[in-house]
Amino acid sequence: MVKLRTMVVHADKSGIDSTSTDDKRITFVGQTIRRFKIDELTQLWNVFLGQMSLVGPRPQVERDVNIYTSEERHLLDVRPGITDFASIVFADEGSILAGRVDPDLAYNQLIRPWKSRLGLLYVRHRTLWIDFKLIVATIIAVLARNKALQMACKMLVYLDADHELLTVCSRNTELTPAPPPGADKIVQSRT
Repeated sequence: MVKLRTMVVHADKSGIDSTSTDDKRITFVGQTIRRFKIDELTQLWNVFLGQMSLVGPRPQVERDVNIYTSEERHLLDVRPGITDFASIVFADEGSILAGRVDPDLAYNQLIRPWKSRLGLLYVRHRTLWIDFKLIVATIIAVLARNKALQMACKMLVYLDADHELLTVCSRNTELTPAPPPGADKIVQSRT
């Protein structure tokens, strides 16, 4: 996946994959690039090459894919995308992870369960019309996040998402640890 470098050289050697807004590895210029999602535009090259779609579940690092449940593995049934429901709902992922001692564990407890559920819902119900609406909502999210969240929630209502997923989508309540789809326990480590 082609991305603009927003972190210091060798940031990947730290062993930390999840990035909070207060991550010391992000450069000054990188903060701006990430804030306006400019680093996502380079992935259009991957779309052009047929490696990604405009819309689809966001690709994950191999360490996270290795701990997917059998249910989450269905996220790999479709080509990964630049945007999806989770890109809108968790556009503030860095803020959610800010100040966490272990951002990777926090990601797996607070974001992954819902991100995976949103991705699986998309995989089951994907259409060109949903793709078009997600692209529009993603563009709107850069300037008016609450409006984009409302659009995403309306799409989820249309797709008959359960109440719990709709509550998370609205982002009106604090995220709490939850098990990923197909598991009955909250993730305690990445091994």
